[in-house]
Amino acid sequence: MAGLYLHIPFCKSKCAYCNFFSVVSEKQRADFLEALKKEAVLRKDYLGGEEVRTVYFGGGTPSTLRASEISEILEVLNKNYKTAAAPEITLEANPDTVSKKSLLEYKSIGINRLSIGIQSFFDDDLQYLSRRHDSKHALQVLEWAKEVGFQEVTLDLIYGIPTLTDEKWRKNLEIFFSTGFNHLSAYALTVEEKTALGQRINKGVAAPVSEDATIRQYEILCELTDNQGFEHYEISNFARPGHYSKHNTIYWKGEKYLGLGPSAHSFDGVSRQWNVASVKDYCDNYSFEREQLTLDDRYNEYVMTSLRTCWGCNLEYIRQNFGEKYAQKFENGIKNHILSGKMFQKDQNFILNDNGMLFADGIAAELFATRHFDRSR
Repeated sequence: MAGLYLHIPFCKSKCAYCNFFSVVSEKQRADFLEALKKEAVLRKDYLGGEEVRTVYFGGGTPSTLRASEISEILEVLNKNYKTAAAPEITLEANPDTVSKKSLLEYKSIGINRLSIGIQSFFDDDLQYLSRRHDSKHALQVLEWAKEVGFQEVTLDLIYGIPTLTDEKWRKNLEIFFSTGFNHLSAYALTVEEKTALGQRINKGVAAPVSEDATIRQYEILCELTDNQGFEHYEISNFARPGHYSKHNTIYWKGEKYLGLGPSAHSFDGVSRQWNVASVKDYCDNYSFEREQLTLDDRYNEYVMTSLRTCWGCNLEYIRQNFGEKYAQKFENGIKNHILSGKMFQKDQNFILNDNGMLFADGIAAELFATRHFDRSR
């Protein structure tokens, strides 16, 4: 299956921790919408005619768009792409940008999955992150989503926030479970130097993130979600059986996707490309950069993405798609991680457990093929 990602760059304000491309000004909104629809037509052959089963509106804040604007985009996509009979169509939404009326309108045009950026149900955490909504409105939005009839809703929560105690984190999770929704995306707060939060921490005006607290809260997350019957199917994603995000699974399984909009990334199986991170330049010429992936690149990406998931890395897949030398390198590299209890084997799949996922990036890096990897031996 293939997916379409559409980057909507507009935000009401910039969250202190956010490192994604976004703009606060909407002066070029009309130009952007026209450019997005034109790019969809220009790039319609990128996926090689594969059926599109997921459409994801990300950002930025896609819920700053009216339902009528999104409907026009969907119409262009339906005309130019081979789409599945019932594709998963996801809209990211911030609580401060939606109402019960707008949710009804989104549902009426075919949006069938919401990803709502709650981040915390405590106002001091939201203030630390510079979020525009408060906890009361967050709960109201979730109630509206239920009343409107959205069956598939992802809640985003963040742990490791310096204002977030372990007790409050447990309460955040309890509130999530009480909503009855079936999917949770829970992210450790990471601080990039160039973000507003990174600058505040460097100046000593904001508390820094504690690695110990982050690890404790990750462990609490794994314990409580497991107790509630959620499957930990990707490092940051938990769902009840049958409620995985189909779109995000495309990324983790290395399937094709096309990204439209400024800064959007695309992957066709053998190369990657990414659009310019500027609304003006995007509207003017749709410029993008492309990288042709080597065999090493493709193997490394497979290892990196697969280790993040409950499916793990399949040794036979490595052997068939990259060759025996890569399979031997992988087998030799994982021995210590199996012995240390961070990884286990299930048939031909090698999978990190919850503890191992804490070290996924480092473990993947150890398994990577590099220019020093001699494939002739």
